[in-house]
Amino acid sequence: MPKLPPATAPARGPAFLFLLSAALTLGGCSLLPAKDGDKDPAMASGDPAFTLVVDAPKDVRELLEKHLELRRYRFQSDLQRRELTRLLGATDANVRDLIGTLGYFSPTVTVQVRETPDTGAAPLEVTVQVDPGEAATITHSQVRFTGINADDPGGAAQRASIESQWPLQPGQRFTQAEWSQAKSQGLRTLQARRYPLARIDTSLADIDADTHGADVSVAYAPGPAYTFGPLRIEGAQRYDPVGTARIARLPEGQEYSQTALVDAQLRLASSGYYDSVFLTLADVPAQGESAEADGQAQQRQNAQVTSPVVAQVREALLQKWVFGVGMSTDTGPRLSVDHIHNRLPWLGWRAVTRARLDRKNPLLSTQWTALPDDTLWRWFAGAKAERAPSGDFDVNSLQLRAGRTKSEDRIDRNYYLQYDIARTQGVGGPPSSSSVTANYGWTGRYFDSQLSPSSGFGFAWEVGAGTTLTPERTPFGRASGRWLSLIPIGEADPETKRRSRLALRASGGAVLARKGADLPVTQLFITGGDNTVRGYGYQSIGARTDSGQVIGGRYMAVGSIEWQRPVVIQGNTQDWEHAVFLDAGTVGDSPNAMYMRVGVGTGLRWRSPVGPVQADIAWGAQEKQLRLHLRLGFNF
Repeated sequence: MPKLPPATAPARGPAFLFLLSAALTLGGCSLLPAKDGDKDPAMASGDPAFTLVVDAPKDVRELLEKHLELRRYRFQSDLQRRELTRLLGATDANVRDLIGTLGYFSPTVTVQVRETPDTGAAPLEVTVQVDPGEAATITHSQVRFTGINADDPGGAAQRASIESQWPLQPGQRFTQAEWSQAKSQGLRTLQARRYPLARIDTSLADIDADTHGADVSVAYAPGPAYTFGPLRIEGAQRYDPVGTARIARLPEGQEYSQTALVDAQLRLASSGYYDSVFLTLADVPAQGESAEADGQAQQRQNAQVTSPVVAQVREALLQKWVFGVGMSTDTGPRLSVDHIHNRLPWLGWRAVTRARLDRKNPLLSTQWTALPDDTLWRWFAGAKAERAPSGDFDVNSLQLRAGRTKSEDRIDRNYYLQYDIARTQGVGGPPSSSSVTANYGWTGRYFDSQLSPSSGFGFAWEVGAGTTLTPERTPFGRASGRWLSLIPIGEADPETKRRSRLALRASGGAVLARKGADLPVTQLFITGGDNTVRGYGYQSIGARTDSGQVIGGRYMAVGSIEWQRPVVIQGNTQDWEHAVFLDAGTVGDSPNAMYMRVGVGTGLRWRSPVGPVQADIAWGAQEKQLRLHLRLGFNF
């Protein structure tokens, strides 16, 4: 992005060059000590030269105690009287520059020096007394647009949004921080969509120290309106740049969107083919480039520009091993080994093979996936062998699957053929059986964030039809669905923008087959545990055999309501949330033989950089047992 020119802010009277001097003063504030009582290590080699006392209203005092120039010399024991006199003489201007950032332009500043030989702290005490006077208030505020696309119909909504949300209104107190924030907020709104080269053309904060009034105005230059051209990958050697570019799903032909560009970059980065990815518009001038540097510069003077997008990548290794350890309250401690091959010989597909060892659910699986074609559909094939608990039994199963899948911005679709064979371990369990089915699945995610959402909803459903193969052939059908809605409630915190919410969750399913048909247990339903009905063990809620043992059933219904609210300590909103919840679920072989299981509890949520971490304690009302549930990440 081109470097933005600095804004100008002339003022009358004592505040005439306020903004410039304030910027120069505050620009070096990071070099000053953080607290008034802390000694600057570079200047604490001897006894203190003087103590500093600031007598002023709270907001003024806090600012001066952090940034006053005198602070830097308190512990310079060899400070000469002549140098101290020079510093005291410059204090008045220093104070005016600093508190001007708070909107005070006609202060009364008094500096006093008193000898304190008997205190033992320092030989001198310097008192800076400040009466800030009346704060400046905004008398007139104006937002304008100029240059190319100042009246562009396609950007009318953005311009209206900037004007309606402009925070500086007549009668409000003027401060430098709010003035800078207001200008930056408007610029970000323009640059986020359609106008990546938008800049501040002029800005003016005209301060009248006599009337304590501030006239503020800003003019934004939107610049050319950009449209996404084709994505071009630079740095590709091992992997097909055309196929991997389709993974990004960049909306070619649509208007520029910063969000769309970042999402495309994240898709490429998470594809596994690249270790690093950086997306830029090809026809945007480099930093410091002159507007007339070349022939392309003339094109950028046009109102509309279609620019290719360049992805600068560093490719991942062809093969990679990943070792992991983990733990969950459902399955206990876990070890895993993943092998990734990004381009299988002959096929060119990507293969991810996993071996997982844990106490309840060991697994060996492989998933092969092709690059997307020009319709964004991609072939896949997979195999999975595992042992998993199913009520009072353990089930050894093998599953083979092959089909096609398509991922779009919010919607995933897939259709596939699946083969299942399952064998139940334990006395009284159902016989071994196998089946083949044709399936179709659809998932829509409409959350405000895919990593750690706070609002929105998701819905998914899947249907399948097929036949058992052993011990006899019986046709059957299967349908399932799930839904999650996050509903914000109450007022948002003005700083963190966080607020309470309700999380409503529901899922269900049914298998339709003749009575007495022997279906693979992996095609049946069972629930309970961290992600379903808390307060109950993992996969412990199911149907009942004739001997009363728990096993998978043909019908399932699960629901949950959870209230999540931010934790506030001494008025400060934390990264933690508190939750109370009610879960309920049931599984049975017929709608008339389903008995609801209820769990209630409370827990904590932490918004970590990798997603929400959840810790819950739940009471199972029917089991009359208290359980701990831990979970990491958000997945729908």
